[in-house]
Amino acid sequence: MKKTLFILIAVSLLFVQKAFSQVERVAGPAEKRITDSLCIALNRLDMAKIGNGQEAESAFMDCFMKQSALFEDVANERNVQMDDKEGMHQIGVDIGKNLLKMKCDAFMKLAVKMADKSGSSEQSLVVCGIFKRIDMKGFNYIVIADADHKETSLIWLRQFPGSEKFIDGSAAYIGKNVKVRYQELEVYLPQAKGYYKVKEIVSLNVE
Repeated sequence: MKKTLFILIAVSLLFVQKAFSQVERVAGPAEKRITDSLCIALNRLDMAKIGNGQEAESAFMDCFMKQSALFEDVANERNVQMDDKEGMHQIGVDIGKNLLKMKCDAFMKLAVKMADKSGSSEQSLVVCGIFKRIDMKGFNYIVIADADHKETSLIWLRQFPGSEKFIDGSAAYIGKNVKVRYQELEVYLPQAKGYYKVKEIVSLNVE
């Protein structure tokens, strides 16, 4: 129950508006402490490994959940009961405003990535495995294999985070563990003379 409540609070924080009240609100010591701790945790994230809104939201939620003990201190400081959803929601919003006002660099970057997610209707999926090769069949296909040696072929249609690693060759990455985020598209393949679903690479990280 408590974990679910913290998740609801974190979501409130994620979607905080950039507009502020005309009356300047003074944060208490516990609120300042969690704001600082959360910003420090966010700034430790490797932004190069966060390729889209879904990953940004997951990274933020993980950092926020690790501060849950401090959040209870904030609730006590503001005389808000833990089962008061409206009051807890407002605390989450206020912490988000604090992060914006202090210009927490990582929070701003995550907000941009999460905004990109909100404008996309395409669902992305993840596959992990060993990098095997690049097949050239009209388009480049990156091929990875799982623990059972089953291969997955993913089409490289557009520039994506991590694509620069493979422009000048892929030999150095053969046998490396990779994490690939992709989306399914239905495209016309001239060589097959028909429409087929393909897995388009959205981002690729070499582990």
